[in-house]
Amino acid sequence: MTTTLTRKGQVTVPKKIRDYLGLRPGSAVDFLLGPNGEVIVRPAEDTAPAHCKDRFGKLRGTLDTGRTTDELMHVLRGYDTDANDPGLK
Repeated sequence: MTTTLTRKGQVTVPKKIRDYLGLRPGSAVDFLLGPNGEVIVRPAEDTAPAHCKDRFGKLRGTLDTGRTTDELMHVLRGYDTDANDPGLK
């Protein structure tokens, strides 16, 4: 599989590879140099404490509503950036 490096030094990981590695948006990725000059790409090891993984890890990627943060705040609070927002006072 071939992909192109952007001017910013970014590449798109092909879907087949993302699926195989279990990568999702926001996943950390390690790049390692192998003993024969090859580059190894793998999911980064999770260094978060176990209690964080248990409590918050289960929530990761579960709220994909397609709405912006402002839209969600409006739905949850019933207001956003108007004068009735207590966060603005």
